[in-house]
Amino acid sequence: MLIVRKQAYARAGLLGNPSDGYNGKTISFILRNFSAEVVLYEWDTVDIVLAQHDRARFRSIQDLYTDVRLHGYYGGIRLVKATIKRFVDYCQRHDIPLHDQNFSVRYSTNIPRQVGMGGSSAIITATLRCLMEFYGVEIPLAAQPSLVLSVEMEELGISGGLQDRVIQCYEGMVYMNFDKACERQVAGLTAYAYEPLPLEWLPRFYVAYHGNLGEPTERFHNDIRGRFNRGEPAIVEAMQQFAALAEQGCEALLAHDVERLAALIDENYDTRSRIYQLPAWQQEMVATARRCGASAKFAGSGGAIVGTVPNDSALECLREELARIECRVILPQIAETHA
Repeated sequence: MLIVRKQAYARAGLLGNPSDGYNGKTISFILRNFSAEVVLYEWDTVDIVLAQHDRARFRSIQDLYTDVRLHGYYGGIRLVKATIKRFVDYCQRHDIPLHDQNFSVRYSTNIPRQVGMGGSSAIITATLRCLMEFYGVEIPLAAQPSLVLSVEMEELGISGGLQDRVIQCYEGMVYMNFDKACERQVAGLTAYAYEPLPLEWLPRFYVAYHGNLGEPTERFHNDIRGRFNRGEPAIVEAMQQFAALAEQGCEALLAHDVERLAALIDENYDTRSRIYQLPAWQQEMVATARRCGASAKFAGSGGAIVGTVPNDSALECLREELARIECRVILPQIAETHA
């Protein structure tokens, strides 16, 4: 019996976000510390197995309230179903025949939810990888991020940009240029310029996330999109500034300039704070990290931060002080390790 098992990892937006949704530039890296895993195997019917967060039965009304507060209204079943549908759309559009063997599919994930680490797109990416192998379909790598994004935006109405999907498809660390001048069509899908960055040298990064609070991505992005579309100068200029910070950050990484990189990370957050109304608990995460001597910005839509930490004492301070506000600090595993 054919069994296919695929993973996709959490991610952190290092610089430039949220300009990925506005023809900007970003740098992101994956966190192998957390992943979504999808297992697909031959079956008599097409069977999508419920996972831990796809609950419909609760011990009490308070249990339901807590579950929705932590995990939202939806689990991953809708993501898996929408990915299958979009995969079939792609194959039909390209006249790719699919064999008639059915399958059972299940997913699991330990990616912290609603803190901007790309949990939803990781499930979609892992599901797409399973379907490609099960049916023997090759989709160009450059086209895969747009296909993943289409599952969320066009099938499910989840707002977002390409950044999460690019880094989860490419892995490692990637500098992305979403300028319209870089736009191209790959297998009928939009792609831009994606440049994997070397991993032989990396500064000491950290990622911290809140254990109990989060904000759905679609809620976070809505108002900014409207203001950008209306041409509000402050928003348009901020998106241009985010893009410039990513470009400068790429130069700093290649030059091994940690101090410059840290300053750019801080500037990214400061620019964001001028155009967003940020919850106090998210601002406190950044302020706490900076008091310990670390640079800090949001890793995504809110609830997780990323930055550089200069030494062991600063790292110890980070762990102790962020723990006081219910945040966990991790050192991201970016490069693939071999035994």
